[in-house]
Amino acid sequence: MNIRSLTRGDGVVIGAAVLLLIASFLDIYSIDGAPDSADIPSLWGSGSVVLGVVLAGVIGAALVVVNRAMPQPKKVAGLDLGQFGIAFTVFAAWCALGNIFDPAGAFDNDGGASGIGAGTGLILALVATLVMAAAAVATPLLPALKGTLIPAARPAAPQPYGGQPQGGYGYPGAQQQPYGGQPGQPGQPGQPGPSFGGQPQPGHPQPGQPQPGQPQAPQQAQAQPAGDFSPFWFAVPVPRPLFAEDGSPTPIAELAPGTWYLAVEQRGANLVAQTQDGRRGVLQDTSGIQRG
Repeated sequence: MNIRSLTRGDGVVIGAAVLLLIASFLDIYSIDGAPDSADIPSLWGSGSVVLGVVLAGVIGAALVVVNRAMPQPKKVAGLDLGQFGIAFTVFAAWCALGNIFDPAGAFDNDGGASGIGAGTGLILALVATLVMAAAAVATPLLPALKGTLIPAARPAAPQPYGGQPQGGYGYPGAQQQPYGGQPGQPGQPGQPGPSFGGQPQPGHPQPGQPQPGQPQAPQQAQAQPAGDFSPFWFAVPVPRPLFAEDGSPTPIAELAPGTWYLAVEQRGANLVAQTQDGRRGVLQDTSGIQRG
């Protein structure tokens, strides 16, 4: 699970769920003329309110958030967990609305429950479930709610052409191997190794450089052709699908916010990106990406 893939809408859902839990411990009824010392039950004293409002709302919020944080959405009966979560939140708001209109249930039909109204806990539960359901439904539709809840951290310093940010794909602080070296085998003392884009060591001519006594080749023949595009690191603001390079419509991976990916090629408005496991694919939606 990647919490950096959570959106602002998910943050609203989480906040509404916390408010619902707080409201569940407050008074369910408001009784006219009752003294302050009256023992009025909380929402946990009514089984229908607990099941239809409190638990339904908390379960719905959990399904929405967990589905967003998973790399690949889990589906049950053809529907992903987020859709089930939205249904739970809407159901909780509907039940809360019904309890506001008729908090005493069937007891007020014969006039025996006159003076009983909705308590503070029931009113706050209605507000929490309405906000929760609205955020769960509107998050995929409103760009303001689609934005990432936890922004991706920027690299410590700009990296050279073809370089990798320290720590690699989203893991700062990891030690990098030198270019051309073997893992776990540091260079031998007194034997300087080649550096990527670095300067030749004294007394160690590099390939392509003129040896003493040899004619110098033209400078243009030694220069490598360079295009306008240079690989760079980037992060996405919201989860984005990565499609195969052969044009297949099925995504091969999903880029998650909070992780740095390497753009290795540009094809028009699209980018060819490389994932942590070395897979390459085409990122078609490049709007709002954060460049490292």
